[in-house]
This record gives sequence, C-alpha cells and structure tokens, in this order.
Amino acid sequence: MNIHWDTLAQAEWDAHHARAAAALQQDWAYGACMKAMGVTVLRAYVEQGGAPVALAQFIVRRFVGQLASMALCSVGPVWLQPLSGAEKKQVYQALKRSMPLPNLRLVAVTPQEPWSPELGLSRWRRVMTGHSTVMLDITPSMDTLRAQLDKRWRHRLGGAENSALTIHKVGTNAGQYRWLLDAEMQQREQRGLHGLPLHFFDLYVPSRQQPAQTMLTLRADVGRDRVAGMMFLIHGQAATYQVGWTSDAGRDLHAHNLILWKGIETLRERGVRVLDLGGVNTIRSAGIARFKMSTGGRVVTYAGTFI
Repeated sequence: MNIHWDTLAQAEWDAHHARAAAALQQDWAYGACMKAMGVTVLRAYVEQGGAPVALAQFIVRRFVGQLASMALCSVGPVWLQPLSGAEKKQVYQALKRSMPLPNLRLVAVTPQEPWSPELGLSRWRRVMTGHSTVMLDITPSMDTLRAQLDKRWRHRLGGAENSALTIHKVGTNAGQYRWLLDAEMQQREQRGLHGLPLHFFDLYVPSRQQPAQTMLTLRADVGRDRVAGMMFLIHGQAATYQVGWTSDAGRDLHAHNLILWKGIETLRERGVRVLDLGGVNTIRSAGIARFKMSTGGRVVTYAGTFI
C-alpha cells in the first residue's frame, strides 16, 4: 500500500469522491471549509500497484499546548474498490504509521460501514458505538420512489400536494437562507443538540463554481406566511439532509413530506444518486425517526469510533 499525503489535486479527489457517492465529511470542500475556520486537515490518497484504493480526509485537533494531537477520519475512509478485511487492515495500518504529525498523536476512524468481520479494525479499540442513519437511493423513477413510501407517509404527501402549500427554491446568497439557519440554532438550544457552526454554511455554499452544486434549500409557504423549510448539502453524487424546520401550521399540513419529495426530485435533476437523511434516534426523536424510515430508505448503523 502506498500512502500519498496532500498530493492529490482537488479535481481528482472530487472525481473519486463523486463516483463513490461518499459522505459529506470526506468531501474536499468540507475539508477546505474546516481549513478556513483554522482547523488542520490532512488528506490521504491510497493506491496499490498504481490503482486507487481509498481516500481518507482527517480533521486534526491539537491539545496540551500543541504537544499532542488527534486526527479523526469521520465517516471514512472512502473505499474506491472492494477490499477484504485483511486489505483494509493494511490500509489502516499504513495510514496510522505514515501520518505526518509530530509529537504524541491519536488516530481515530469512524468507518461508513456496519460492523462485520471484514471491517479491518479488529486490533483497534472501539471507544464509541456507531450512529444510525437512513440512506435513500434516489436513482429509481419518481413513480418507483413513490410506490416504496410507507402508506401513511404517501397519504400525507398527497394531502400536502392538494393543500394550500406552495414550495419555493431558496437562493444561495446567505441572506436568502439565513432565516432557516437561525431557526435551526433556536431548535438546537431548545433540544440541547449540536451541529455544524453557522460560519461553515457561508463557506461551503460558494466552495464550488456553481453554488447550486453545493446546497439546495426549499421553503413552504401558505399565502405570504413561511411555514417550513429544509436544507440539503450536496457533495458530488450524494447529498445530506442537514437542516429542517416547521411551524405548527406546517406540521398540520405535512409540509415536510412535500418539501422532502420536491427535494428528492430536484436533487435527482442535479445528478445526486444517494440521499443521507441524517441520524435516527428512536428513543429521543421517535417521530423524526419514523418520518425518515417511512421513505423506504435503508437504515444503516455504523460500526463506531475506533482508536
């Protein structure tokens, strides 16, 4: 295994990342935004015999007066070809051994795959269980996607389509979508949740020449009243449902069903193949979990964090 640190050009990284429909945290633009916020980022390109094997983007945090550091590969590496557990083990060992960090260091990975004997991390210590999410393949036709919806979800979608709701695409200038992020911040405070800082979004949206390839925001109105909104971050041929808000009126009209449906349609038009609907927690947020799982997507529980 040959590890090349910070040598791959952005265009090549993006091409590999898009073909794999990989996670937001492994997107070049995600790393560029972190760098702009003062975070150290390391990118590894792994090859064997001249063939691409993996991408791994690490976010580095420094502690104890810069004398120690932790490098985290979140929702990665991105595997560029099928590998056995033994081959993955070689990749992990090579990444850990060659990482260009001085002094004391801790390397952590959170693979984008469930636990299995072929994970390749049998000698690493798991320090945190993995989260669950819903992955939705949006390449089938809209008719096929509609047919796989849960009956109740589909019924609510039909009701929303026949209601007074109107759906609008929100522009990519910060002033046009800021209201939704402000609502998100209020929700976080009320529910004790955490997420990406506001500044990240302002950096991520213009990170590509066409902002429409980095973000999609939709708004639901009733007359002149704004009743719901959703934001999706686009990363290559995949997208992540990042922010959602609804008023009581929007909830009564099932506005999120209609916004998500319109979002899927628009993302398909923009070349997205896979939509990550975000984490599901059937204990703390059972209603949100049911909403996501009823789309017909696949529930995936990742293996966890290993050091």
